[in-house]
Amino acid sequence: MQTDFLVIGSGIAGLTFALKAAKKYPDQKVTVITKTAADETNTKYAQGGIAGVTDFERDSFDKHIEDTLIAGDGLCNKAVVEIVVKEGVDRIQELIEWGAQFDKEADGDYKLGKEGGHGEFRILHHKDVTGKEIERAMLEAVAAHPNIEIIKHCFVLDLITQHHLGYLVTKSTPDIDCYGVYVLNLKTNEIETILAGTTLLATGGNGQVYRSTTNPNIATGDGVAMVYRAKGRIENMEFIQFHPTALYEPGVRGQSFLITEAVRGDGGILRNKKGEAFMERYDERKDLAPRDIVARAIDSEMKITGTEHVYLDVRHIPLEKFVEHFPNIYEKCKSIGIDVTKDMIPVAPAAHYSCGGIKTNEWARTSIRNLYAAGECASTGLHGANRLASNSLLEAMVFAHRAFLDCTQQRRSVNDFPPVPEWNATGTTDPKEMILITQSLKEVQQVMSDYVGIVRTNVRLQRAQKRLDLLWEETELLYQATTVSPQLCELRNMITASYLIVKGAQFRKESRGLHYNTDYPAKSRLVQNIVL
Repeated sequence: MQTDFLVIGSGIAGLTFALKAAKKYPDQKVTVITKTAADETNTKYAQGGIAGVTDFERDSFDKHIEDTLIAGDGLCNKAVVEIVVKEGVDRIQELIEWGAQFDKEADGDYKLGKEGGHGEFRILHHKDVTGKEIERAMLEAVAAHPNIEIIKHCFVLDLITQHHLGYLVTKSTPDIDCYGVYVLNLKTNEIETILAGTTLLATGGNGQVYRSTTNPNIATGDGVAMVYRAKGRIENMEFIQFHPTALYEPGVRGQSFLITEAVRGDGGILRNKKGEAFMERYDERKDLAPRDIVARAIDSEMKITGTEHVYLDVRHIPLEKFVEHFPNIYEKCKSIGIDVTKDMIPVAPAAHYSCGGIKTNEWARTSIRNLYAAGECASTGLHGANRLASNSLLEAMVFAHRAFLDCTQQRRSVNDFPPVPEWNATGTTDPKEMILITQSLKEVQQVMSDYVGIVRTNVRLQRAQKRLDLLWEETELLYQATTVSPQLCELRNMITASYLIVKGAQFRKESRGLHYNTDYPAKSRLVQNIVL
């Protein structure tokens, strides 16, 4: 198969790029690949909203920039922050033009929310299901372009580079080139080759490497792992953001229900087992401190009291207001017997967002030619050591737009490519025991949760590295001898993403932002990115 534009991932980043390419080149083919349904993305599960300066009487670009820099704890690229904040306003307007509906006041002005780390009300939202509304609008917009094809249930195995043509490719190889991808068609169970003039990775995050995460099951670090195998540059993977308030449900593993930060923006108060409002002991901003501070505070309270959760108190918020703003959260709590007018909501931190990823420049270019990255899989320099709430959707649109602008300046045809071989599955057989894969998956999640969580130590990181090394050896042997499956490939990708998180954490000899190591409690004078 050949296509002019290949987009891997159907969230806000991937669909933004696809819509722009399809509009400018109506006679060319835009192909979007997703490994499950088109709307099953990290975007869909974004509750809080999208940050942007729309009320210039009370807010300003400078204020948004300053809030982002403070949250990023010294590691943000200021030039990139300015790009995202200033260009983001136009991208939000495009989103509205594509049909996304954000909540409005009675006079027609947009209702603006406030979340941790923000000094002003600037979050546009749609109830507490903003991401779902954005995904709906964008998929409807995509349907209006006949030159966009969405291929569902298609798992990308690897990027095609000179390595597959028989050349030795290393980290120091100049001009590594991307020709497309190998994919496993889950409907036919056949491995296919897709060649593309331009490829955009918009594969989302890697939250599933942890036992408890707000991410859907598809968030297995596929894009990061593929680029690392292709000898591309990865950076700052140690900065994993744990959302402070995921709903605590005893015995529930995997995806946790998110209680958006906007609940605290509307007045929700965190309390410990004793009913004490504890955040004032940790930060003067109390419940609206940046996420890294709130997550560590909750972790500390849980350890002090010996409990597995704390509470979010919304009993003082008028029920009508709560239901209007957070209908999805209200119904979820009600379904498990929590009356928010009488009961506090049990919450605990869960892996939420990866601030690092595939290293890109300000035009979303990766270190591999003709390969771009946008969204959570990319490390653009915006987030630094900690993401400011609701900046992610904004970043995804800005860099998808910039990737589109850049790639139009250097178009190329697949007809100019050297011959690309078919996928080689010689010598492999079907797996005899799925337990080898499922048990290794549980081990990865346990190792990462126990040793590479909110608070880390050198000993824990060393243990994690040794266990991951063993899991990698076992999985590679299985991969070389076994017919590929999504389960095996996701396991392989998760081990790679986990390894990169651990190595980044080991190299960072300080505590900064989301990376807190008790062996290095202070920040280093040397501020740098950890590139792997």
